[in-house]
Amino acid sequence: MKQTLDLGRAAIEPRGPVVAGSYQTITFTYTAGHPVDDSGYVLVVFRQIGDFGEPQFDDPTAPNYCSVTTGGDCVIRPSWGAKRYIRPWAKALHLQVTKGYLDRGESVVVTFGDTAGGSPGWRMQTFCEKTFEFKTLVDPIATFQFKELPESPTLEIIPGKPARAVCITPSQAVAGEQFDYHLKLEDRWGNPVGIPDRRTARPNSPGAQTVEATDPDTGLSSTSNPIDVRDGAELANVETKTAGNNDLAFGKPELNHYWADLHGQSEETVGTNSIDDYFTFARDIGFLDITGHQGNDFQVTDRFWREIEAKSKAFCKPGRFVTFPGYEWSGNTPLGGDRNVYFTSEGGRIVHSCTDLLPGRETRYPIAATADELFAELRRQARPRAFMFAHVGGRYADLSMHDDQLEPAVEVHSAWGTFEWLLDDALRRGYRVGIVANSDGHKCRPGASYPGAKSFGSLGGLTCVLARKLDRRSIAAAIRARHCYATTGNRPLLDLTLTISKGDTAMMGDVVELSQDDGSSHPVLRFNAVGTGAIQQVEVRNGLDTLTTLRPYGEDDLGRRVKITWSGAEVRGRARMTRWDGALCVRGNAIEHIEPINFWNPDRQPERTGEAAVRWRSTTTGGTCGLILTLADRNAGAVELNTAQREVTSEVASIGLRPTTWECGGLQKQIQMLRLPDNDIRPDTDGTNLNRVRPRCSLAFELPLPDLQPGDNPIYLKLTQEDGHTAWTSPVYVLL
Repeated sequence: MKQTLDLGRAAIEPRGPVVAGSYQTITFTYTAGHPVDDSGYVLVVFRQIGDFGEPQFDDPTAPNYCSVTTGGDCVIRPSWGAKRYIRPWAKALHLQVTKGYLDRGESVVVTFGDTAGGSPGWRMQTFCEKTFEFKTLVDPIATFQFKELPESPTLEIIPGKPARAVCITPSQAVAGEQFDYHLKLEDRWGNPVGIPDRRTARPNSPGAQTVEATDPDTGLSSTSNPIDVRDGAELANVETKTAGNNDLAFGKPELNHYWADLHGQSEETVGTNSIDDYFTFARDIGFLDITGHQGNDFQVTDRFWREIEAKSKAFCKPGRFVTFPGYEWSGNTPLGGDRNVYFTSEGGRIVHSCTDLLPGRETRYPIAATADELFAELRRQARPRAFMFAHVGGRYADLSMHDDQLEPAVEVHSAWGTFEWLLDDALRRGYRVGIVANSDGHKCRPGASYPGAKSFGSLGGLTCVLARKLDRRSIAAAIRARHCYATTGNRPLLDLTLTISKGDTAMMGDVVELSQDDGSSHPVLRFNAVGTGAIQQVEVRNGLDTLTTLRPYGEDDLGRRVKITWSGAEVRGRARMTRWDGALCVRGNAIEHIEPINFWNPDRQPERTGEAAVRWRSTTTGGTCGLILTLADRNAGAVELNTAQREVTSEVASIGLRPTTWECGGLQKQIQMLRLPDNDIRPDTDGTNLNRVRPRCSLAFELPLPDLQPGDNPIYLKLTQEDGHTAWTSPVYVLL
């Protein structure tokens, strides 16, 4: 006979809603049903993705102080841990009953954010959630067997006041034709405030343009991403060419720029909010063209896999919004590491790496212990076809295992950081891969995945897919053909083509074989970029080697601005975070202005400590952070930089166009200093809200490639903006 225990009840006051990132006082009360014996526990657990303040019990004056009381004849001993329960409920408050017991009807009260001693309260998580849950379990028999209450209290976390505006436009338009764009408001943590405002514009002439938009109620304004405005008459007369076996057209006019964030999770696995919320945000708030849901396979139940397929199908509307059903195969790194798997339609069979978090550890679907077994299983599934990306998350992909038919790309950036070393691994092994970036967001904000208050992480990335149409078949074909480029979350326009002697042209992702007849002339690389901010440089790379670096300015244009950056990671795995807490001073000079680079946490901005001094708290996980200083004098004095990794000094007069680099060990950890032109990027306005792109936001060039090596030459470009945003084109592979 099965014993049923009265597990008691739990409640909170107030019951919400509360503003994301605000300081609050929340009273949690557990009232016992069955008595809780001496050394038994009450357990309150939270989702591991939550970035709320860590409860502490020692300093009543400090943030996040929590007090614990009881009416029972016992003592409650609290302890907190970030990984003390079962994923995804890893954050856990253990309330141990000692020196007595908790009888029926007696209570334990936890005041999260007790302000009586001067604490400002408990800082709430920085992202919105409809049901922020205080999941409650109890161990009444003191056997360390926790039993979940039938119902746990929840509260709603809502956005704060508008802090900035964001203008999102399509990346292409036709001169003389009207198009829709959106202006949305975000709070200081990146949560959307209200419903985005849909507006229209009509460009008068072709060329790269931006929209200037202002919210009338708040006065907040924004410059949009660049738009490639095309000539309608020219488009009507485009001559179609085929790209070999890719069956796609060469040349920019035939292709559109479609924006994708193909990687994120919701509350059914390790994220927050529902899968419905996830797809709705991607379409209506993130203004993506393409997305996918990527739950960790060992948490995707058979039932949830059917729901992923059903929701993917329901939200997919060709011409408007394209979804791909999929999952994240999450094997341990020595077994292959993380792989993002997508199907071109519903009906695919999920392949699990293990069954640890599945009900009863059972599934009707196959299990692949290694990435090689995963590839084999997917090859057996002829319909629907699958494609995948190698990914770096908690685990990282081991590229000693690879299938060139199934895995067309590697992911170089996500909310976890920047991972150019994964691309280097692929190129070093001779793989032909495209380059993508996504968010791997867990906060239900695909397309706008801000890192929040955690010190670990970056803004989520985006992938631009160059395709004829916005439908599953065209998008999947473009991805397999590597017709895509990656960004750290912005939406620049990039166009890379290669012309060989016969006049044939290839685009990023294509494979070009040069014959003996081509030896008399060199291939010519043509590149055109329009950034979302001032372009710092473009590196032209052949595999692991940088051939040249090009800039939209020269030595004579340099001014009083000095850019100082720090970047890199400790290791490839979970412990990759590098701390760069530090300070600088400029001896014999003064700092007129500071521009932070990738300081995403609004509560951790650089702080001026004097006329010529700054201090900060900063971390990197492969990407870049830093500062741009506008100095009072162009050449006077010296910069003294002191970080947790290294101390460096440089005379201001010696800082020039090319960066000075100090290596700091680890995984590509380094400090750099270089000089920039003075800040003058005012828009070239025509009196309307549509403007020509700003000076220094665009760069175009032609470059002969005379020194190619026998075999594959993966020619690709890395674009860096002054503001820290980065983009990578997929390589065009020149086979000599």
